[in-house]
Formats: sequence, structure tokens, C-alpha cells
Amino acid sequence: MKLLIANGHLIDPNEGQNSGKNLLIEDGIVKAWLGANESAPEDAEVFDASGMIVAPGFIDLHVHLREPGQEHKETIATGAAAAVAGGWTSVCPMPNTNPVNDSAAITRYMIEQAERAGFANVFPVGAITKESSGTELAEMGEMKAAGAVAVSDDGRPVPNAGMMRRAMEYAKDFDLPVVDHCEDKSLSSGGVMHEGKISLLLGLRGMPALAEDLDAVRDIYLAKETGAHIHIAHISTKGALEAVRRAKAEGINVTCEVTPHHFTLTDKAVEGYDTNTKMSPPLRSAEHLKAILEGLKDGTIDAIATDHAPHHADEKALEYDRAPMGITGLETAVGLAFNELVHKGIIDLVQLVKLCSSNPAKIFNIPNRGTLKVGSVADITILDPDLVWTYRNADSRSKSKNSPFDNWQFTGGAVATIVGGKIVYKK
Repeated sequence: MKLLIANGHLIDPNEGQNSGKNLLIEDGIVKAWLGANESAPEDAEVFDASGMIVAPGFIDLHVHLREPGQEHKETIATGAAAAVAGGWTSVCPMPNTNPVNDSAAITRYMIEQAERAGFANVFPVGAITKESSGTELAEMGEMKAAGAVAVSDDGRPVPNAGMMRRAMEYAKDFDLPVVDHCEDKSLSSGGVMHEGKISLLLGLRGMPALAEDLDAVRDIYLAKETGAHIHIAHISTKGALEAVRRAKAEGINVTCEVTPHHFTLTDKAVEGYDTNTKMSPPLRSAEHLKAILEGLKDGTIDAIATDHAPHHADEKALEYDRAPMGITGLETAVGLAFNELVHKGIIDLVQLVKLCSSNPAKIFNIPNRGTLKVGSVADITILDPDLVWTYRNADSRSKSKNSPFDNWQFTGGAVATIVGGKIVYKK
């Protein structure tokens, strides 16, 4: 099968490419970059990308697909369908399934389910400890051999510094990044939103920024000691970001990601008690959002990840104190990045591609992705910076509809998603 993506503007930061090129794909692989006057095979299917950006496929480093065990919220198939509708060609699901992804068998199962669905690629994140209990290390080498690209205990962060040190030493042997949801539970336990003036006014128990700051600093010192790669998940505080910035200046192997909701909304969004504003880490105050935008602008933040966390409507219909934390995000992330970052001059299109494609591929060591060089896998995200569209929860491909961005209008988004040379989504 041959596919020619014609008349588009190709951006590949890895290859220093930022100009008009036609892209020839054959049998799922990038075959050639062609100039306007170079002829393509007559039997190639043509996709006219006039006025569009042709980018290496976007990779979401942090999603929750709920399968196995919580298929009433999401399945790998529905989550992957939502991913490609949002422009993501690959997603990395966290291990907090039931049972926990702490073994090669579950890792393989997740990959096989994704292959059957035929939408986005799935690169699983395995657990750091067995059952994410924080007491005994999981078999990281076996999970990596099965296809895991990183390890994390995600929403159950390893509380014991000694165990985290051993985990980093072990993960380093297998060249696996350690991903941490930085939260000192002794400070945040029972909290449902950011601790500050608004939590006080609303009468809701707060989660202090300090809980994230302390864990981030601990992890950075452990990474310095062990030489392991620590990746800070969904960074949301000024203090954690400053710690990452200092660590990078020292040459410590640390990277971090940010979610669209943390560069878009503040804790003021909680004032209506909409449980779709409840997530962990929580929406922070304006001071922290300002710091996040600065971190995106100066390159301290390495990636944009959604933390897509689907929940059934009945669960989110509970009182704010009792409702689960998390929102869906796969279909709104690129639109929010255009609205809040690109069109406001925080980042340019090249930086957007770095944050969503080339950097994520490097962070999780995913080969032949994050680039469109000849010979790479033909995972491609096609963007229209001027597309005006409205997101509606009712139209979501996700099994759950718990997004705070229902009926938001966006300018800019993904118009086509190509995985392995096959067009799997077209707007």
C-alpha cells in the first residue's frame, strides 16, 4: 500500500525539517520526502494536506485505559479510538488496572488488545512494585521484554525512599524511565482540591502544593544518587517545576510532563462544584499556572500528556467529596494546546511537535517514532491550525464523558491520524 501526503507543511524537529514537502509512505514505512517537482508513484493514494501541518505521530505518555478490570469506564479499544480522534497515534497506559499491570502477561495482553482494535499503538507502563503496593519490586525486565516502556506506581506513589532508590537502581539496569506521581500522601490525604483561599471559601479539604514539591525533590535527589532517569508525571506546582529546572542545570537525568488542564484552568473552576474539575494533582492557583506557562516557554517542561482518566457518569454524579478524581482528555488536548499555547504565543508549532511527538519518543525510548525520517514507522498527525471546532462530551469516542471542556470552542486541531501508514481517523 502506498500513500502520498501532498502539499502539506512538514515539521520534524529531529530532522530540522520545517518546510513544504510531500511524504511518500509505503507498507507502513516512510519511503521518501519529495519536493514539489518530484514525481510520486501513480498507484499511490493521495491525501491532500494543503494548508495543514504534517507532523510525526503524537505520543501521549500518560493515559488510563482501565482494561483489564474496569471496562465499564473504558476499554483499550474505546480509549484508542478516542486517542486517534484527538491526533494521538500512540498512548502509554498506566498500570493501575485490575489486576495491576505488574507482569509480562498483562503487558502483552494490553498490546494485543490494541492491535485487535486497530487504532492507536499502545506502549504500556508497568508497575514499579507488585500490585503497586510499595513493598516488593515488580519484574521490570520481563515487562520490558513484553513491551513496557517505563515503570510507575502512578496514583499510589512509592512512599518509602529506600524502596524508590532500589527501584531506580533496578530500572536503570533495564534502561527504563521511572515515572512518579509526586504526592506526599501524609500531607494530601483526604484532600479533594488545591489547598488555598478557594478551598477555604468552598469548605473543601485541600491538597497543598508542598505535597508535590517534597516528593519531586526527593525523586530528583534519588535520581542524582542512582543515575536513573526520573520522569515527573503531570507536574502542577511552581516548586516542583523550579526543582526540575535546577536539576536539569546540574545535569541530573530528569524530565517532566504537563497536562492541558493544568495549563488552562485554575482552582477557581471548582467554584461550581462540578466534579469534572476534580483530579489529582488538583487544579492549582493562578500563581502555579503562570509558572507552568513559563516552564513551557523556556523548555523546562518536556512533554504534554493528557492523564486521560475516564470515569462512569454515575461515579462522577456523587458529591464533590466522594466523586473519583480524573477527567478525560485525549480529544481536547491538541485543541487546548492551540488555544492556550500556540495562538497566545507561549510556544510555536515546532515546539508543539516537540512536546507531543519527538520529546515523548525520546523520553520513553520508543524506536522509530517521533520522527518522519526515511525508514521510520509512518505514524503521522496532520494538524490544521485554523480549524474552528467545538468539543462535545456527547460526541466523544471515549466510553466515559467526564470532561470539563464540554461545548468549548477551539481554533486548531488534528484533522487526520495515520498509524502504520493507514488513515485511522479523518475529521
